[in-house]
Amino acid sequence: MLDTEMLEQLQGVFLRLEGRVRIRMDASDHPAQAELEAMLEGLSRVSPQLQLERTDLKSATPRFELWRETGFSGISFRGVPGGHEFTSLVLSILYVDQEGKLPDEGILERIKNLKGPIRIQTFMSLSCENCPEVVQALNLMAAIHGDFQNETIDGALAQDEVERLGLKGVPAVIVDAKLLHSGKAQLMDLLSKLEAHFGVREQAREPQRLGMFDVAVVGGGPAGASAAIYSVRKGLKTIVLAEKFGGQLQETKGIENMISKSYTEGVKLSAELSEHVAQYPVKVLEHRRVRHIEEREASGLRKVILESGETLEARSIIVATGAKWRELGIPGEKEHIGLGVAFCAHCDGPFYKNKRVAVVGGGNSGVEAAIDLAAIATQVTLLEYNSELKADTVLIEKLKTLPNVKVLLQSRSTQVIGDGKKVVALEVEDRTTGQSSRLEVDGVFVQIGLLPNSQFVKGVVETTPHGEIVVDPKGRTSAAGIYAAGDVTTVPFKQIVIAMGEGAKVALTAFEDRMRER
Repeated sequence: MLDTEMLEQLQGVFLRLEGRVRIRMDASDHPAQAELEAMLEGLSRVSPQLQLERTDLKSATPRFELWRETGFSGISFRGVPGGHEFTSLVLSILYVDQEGKLPDEGILERIKNLKGPIRIQTFMSLSCENCPEVVQALNLMAAIHGDFQNETIDGALAQDEVERLGLKGVPAVIVDAKLLHSGKAQLMDLLSKLEAHFGVREQAREPQRLGMFDVAVVGGGPAGASAAIYSVRKGLKTIVLAEKFGGQLQETKGIENMISKSYTEGVKLSAELSEHVAQYPVKVLEHRRVRHIEEREASGLRKVILESGETLEARSIIVATGAKWRELGIPGEKEHIGLGVAFCAHCDGPFYKNKRVAVVGGGNSGVEAAIDLAAIATQVTLLEYNSELKADTVLIEKLKTLPNVKVLLQSRSTQVIGDGKKVVALEVEDRTTGQSSRLEVDGVFVQIGLLPNSQFVKGVVETTPHGEIVVDPKGRTSAAGIYAAGDVTTVPFKQIVIAMGEGAKVALTAFEDRMRER
């Protein structure tokens, strides 16, 4: 199952292992057991620190656990973690030995201070591109905590459980047979949910003061990375606060309009940005979100308060937080995320085979989702708020050829309706007549564009009604010492290359203003 090239790469990856990691595989009569055995046997041969053991336990489906020399690591898999999840397995082995890219001490401390015992099941799909991030985050926490167990389950091999739990999307994080989280999430979001659900030990230390900086860059996407590099090259003490380095790039597939590169991919470009920033003395803290920025003090410094409780002071602040997928904001939407409301047709589409779905949004992303879902669902209804679709002509023409797709223009979604377990309908208002109707569907895919990540500076700087930060031609905001760049601003054309340029520009502007103040 693992080819020669892959085995050679794994040998290099596992060179960093110092302790022995045991892979304990249960017995099973499931048809996929042979595939799992082949994978784990090949994996165990790439390093003397890996040991495959077969237990006498009988499992209905393929299952194995990762153990360290001192005992069970808390990490187990039910299924064959191939596809997108193979990386999760490799990283989990490193985490068991406290290796790999671990968070900084502040995040590690929060993980360790979670109240145990914590027992989680994470349902995923091998075709889901959002699942690995959730699986990897929870497995990291399990390896760090000490009384934290996460069992990753391939939903395709556990259909009875999926039906019993009423799951309609992945990844789905289950605690005590109840849905704690569904859909895409970063480590910081999952950690916050776990803190709220399980609590934090009383001996948790006070939030850390991170120090004083010349420039604090909020956001780690193209604009943020560019701003950080240009700032530090001016000799300024610089910190980057990011939810995840790369920002929206992490969700971007092929990139063909990045000047000097005929083709690249978002994940690859994110890694290259991170490597470039790492060449300079920039302090980078991931898994952080800013809660508030205080008014400027007489000293010229501003205090930045993070959601973690950590604080820092900075003379200049560059906001480069980009945007996120916009939600409908209607009754029933949040309650049914993962139970019929979804944002990724590629990830969650397979759950709606031979079912009826609605896609809300007639732009490129909405029409593309409708086209993809038409190959899976029996009926797809595409709802557009305006009088015509906004997607590219080629996509609209493709859509018209699909017999099981219906388009409703001038339609406003007003409520997601459920039966207590899952979505059963979508209430829709005809904007031309004002009449409401009930659209019987099993799922609702929301594809209505992006929302600027500017909530934490509203009231501090001027923003548009849509939430974009208003900037002048040099990237200055309405507040002295605060600058903004990239998709979070009013700068037109949300493109990677433009964001990079804007990041460089505001860094130079901040330096220019600093020189004038002297």
